[in-house]
Amino acid sequence: MEHTSLAEKIFRSVALTMVILFFMFPIFWIVLMSFQTNETILRVPPSMDFTPTLSNYKALITGKLETSAATLEINFLRNLWNSIFLSVSSVSIALLLGVPAAYAFARHKFRGSEDIAFTLLSFRFAPPLLVLLPLSLYFQQIGLANTYIGLIWVYQLICLPLILWIVRGYFEDISPDIEFAYRIAGHSWFATFRKIALPLAGPGIAAAGLLAFIFAWNNFIFALVLASADKQPVTVGALAFITASGIQYGQIAAAIVMSIAPTLALALYAQKYLVEGLSLGAVKG
Repeated sequence: MEHTSLAEKIFRSVALTMVILFFMFPIFWIVLMSFQTNETILRVPPSMDFTPTLSNYKALITGKLETSAATLEINFLRNLWNSIFLSVSSVSIALLLGVPAAYAFARHKFRGSEDIAFTLLSFRFAPPLLVLLPLSLYFQQIGLANTYIGLIWVYQLICLPLILWIVRGYFEDISPDIEFAYRIAGHSWFATFRKIALPLAGPGIAAAGLLAFIFAWNNFIFALVLASADKQPVTVGALAFITASGIQYGQIAAAIVMSIAPTLALALYAQKYLVEGLSLGAVKG
């Protein structure tokens, strides 16, 4: 039995190591590429023997992209700031609107509530191309084309349904008896929502907010069509590295590293709430 147990532990450790290496190797290779020039990246066969360089990161910070034909002006830091601003603003508004709506759908059943909730959810799964043309025409008429407000508004199609449906499930897992007891003590509905429901569903709200932030950060098609270069996020700004003289793989790799750094740092910081939130309600007594 001891040998079997030891063999199982070894097998699990090896299997876990192989899975981690399989999923982490692309990220590791991109980080290596960000410290190489195009010449070393395109060597056949690929080699890990190279002299590291910071030229790719320097090009992103200074905004000057050196190619074989000319020096191009890029504005990657502006795109990075746009991503941060658009994602934070969109998720903040979605939380402000979605959390009370999720509580209402969880606690107050009324005729047509499920139909309304499902309609909101359908916005999340609808193909972006389905709404892009009417949105672009509508935005041009009301003056929201190529504006931050317009993009934040459109990003609600990504963030709001996600937060609404995830947080609704967490509120439903909280026993209403706790809130009823607090209401009987003479407290208002809003006080019950703020002091009882929100703290109990806090990990779930944090998890939903983090997932919505990641989806908003990774969005590409809305910003590509509805915004110009000065308001586009990094997902669209990366197209600037595909030039007439060739694809700048080193700068693309450096841009990927810099663009995933904020979401990675946020995920690491909030991993406690993410794990607790995603497991909330999974085990029932």
